[in-house]
Amino acid sequence: MNQATISETFGFFRAWLVNPLRVAAVVPSGQALSQAITAEISAATGPVIELGPGTGSFTRALLRRGVREEDLALIEYGSEFAAALKLRYPRAQTIWLDASRLNGVQLFGGRQAGAVVSGLPVLSMPPRRVIAILDGCFAKMRPGGAFYQFTYGPACPIPRPILDRLGLKATRIGGTLANVPPASVYRIRQRQPRPLGEGAWPAATGQDNDPGTRARD
Repeated sequence: MNQATISETFGFFRAWLVNPLRVAAVVPSGQALSQAITAEISAATGPVIELGPGTGSFTRALLRRGVREEDLALIEYGSEFAAALKLRYPRAQTIWLDASRLNGVQLFGGRQAGAVVSGLPVLSMPPRRVIAILDGCFAKMRPGGAFYQFTYGPACPIPRPILDRLGLKATRIGGTLANVPPASVYRIRQRQPRPLGEGAWPAATGQDNDPGTRARD
């Protein structure tokens, strides 16, 4: 392990100690998980939104897949991570932002994204926040675009009632035992892609009660 990797891992662990509910894991995602979550993405995908890039493990994998740096929007809530990402990827659009507020931000000059790659700890989030994140992401993706989410759990981390409410379906597309801890990757898409120009999904309403844990696989 080189000095840069040691420094990156220590910084990630320190951020986890400060706020374990915001940082998804104790150490950055490994190369095996980075390859698994970006496996279906290429230069042809077009702009890609990355949620919670942290130290940039998935970002580097996206660049290796052929995605141009200027076609990346890095949405990071941790100020220390966002500052480092701005320095490391100056041509990407790095925004210090809570991902649940994505609806109010313009990305890629108004062009629609082809995919979203999420490193967010959605299992620890209240349902209304998860709905707001999905709502903002699918409003900024072209029809047929995909939202990729990893989880350390045994099933899709987006509960079945939320998927049903938003007209989404989730499919497990892979995983890795080599990551620490082992992880699975899910692709989430609209059941029937919205026509171009159609508005966003209905806004979240109601209380932050957990609607259940069953998920569509």
